[in-house]
Amino acid sequence: MKPPLRTKSVGTKVSEAEFALLEERARGAGMRLGEWVREALLSAPAESGPDSGEVALGEILALRSLLLNLHFRAAKGEPLAESEMRVLIERADGSKIERARERMKVVRATVAEPEPEAETAAETNPEEG
Repeated sequence: MKPPLRTKSVGTKVSEAEFALLEERARGAGMRLGEWVREALLSAPAESGPDSGEVALGEILALRSLLLNLHFRAAKGEPLAESEMRVLIERADGSKIERARERMKVVRATVAEPEPEAETAAETNPEEG
């Protein structure tokens, strides 16, 4: 059976670095770029809930927060009551996804920025060009 006839198009502009990254991912999946992009778009989640990376990072950040708080209290020789521990857990759990999204946003912005291209000798010293 033939696949449905595709008559519509979706387009976007990307930087040279982004295009190279997309091509690399398509090649890695053994697909042509257009096929890979279509598959990626159609498999994207329809809702804006946290992705698996955000969930994992959120859990790590919550554990980090708890560990640092517990270590700090232990280093000072202060006992920690059960009620205080529950408050620490609730605080860590309450902000973990938001904190993970903030960190992921920073990382994605850093990755999306193209590397500055090396200057040529003519650009650095026009008299020698």
